[in-house]
Formats: sequence, C-alpha cells, structure tokens
Amino acid sequence: MHSDPAAIQKSIRTYLMVGATLLVFTAITIGVNLIHLAVPLAITVALIIATMKGSMVAAIFMHLNHEKKWIYGALILTVVFFAVLILLPNLSVADSIGKPIGFASGSRAAHGEPAKR
Repeated sequence: MHSDPAAIQKSIRTYLMVGATLLVFTAITIGVNLIHLAVPLAITVALIIATMKGSMVAAIFMHLNHEKKWIYGALILTVVFFAVLILLPNLSVADSIGKPIGFASGSRAAHGEPAKR
C-alpha cells in the first residue's frame, strides 16, 4: 500500500504543496508585519495565519487527517472538561460548607440583634 510508486509520488506532491503553502503564509506574515496594522486587527490576522499554518502542519505532517475518530473524541473531552472547569467555581460559591451557622443574610444574629423569645 505505502510502497506503491504512485502513492509515494502522491505523498511527495502533497508534502511539496503544503510546504509551498506554508512558505506563502510565512511571506504573508512578513508582509502583514510591514503594513503596521492596528493592534487588534494585527492580532486577529496573526491568529488566523497561525491557525491555518498549524492546521496544515498537524493534518499533513503529523498525519492527523487520518485520525478523525480520535480527534473528535479529544474535542468532545475538551468541551466536557471546559464545562466542568467553568461550572466548578460557580457551584462552590453556592454551597454553605465552611460558613458560620448564623451567616444567613436574613438572620438577626448576622446583624448583631438578639433573638426574640
């Protein structure tokens, strides 16, 4: 399968095309740097270019384009852990563990008033 001369030629052509595209994106990065854009726009353009270059390197040179099932699994796990990390502080703020007994905002003891008998 991988020793087929046609498959090898196709792989070499793909690597050369991606390498040339990375070179073009590097030239675009240099060109954008010479333009001196406003900072928010410059950051946005730089992130777009870096995302494109990183995606090409990961997909082609790291062969991640053949691992779709694992990539989607990692993406789902990332979303789940992100949700947990966002919710965890909110849930810990809402609990009453470790607070004094008379800490409720509506209680008289919290305001220093004696309880009625």
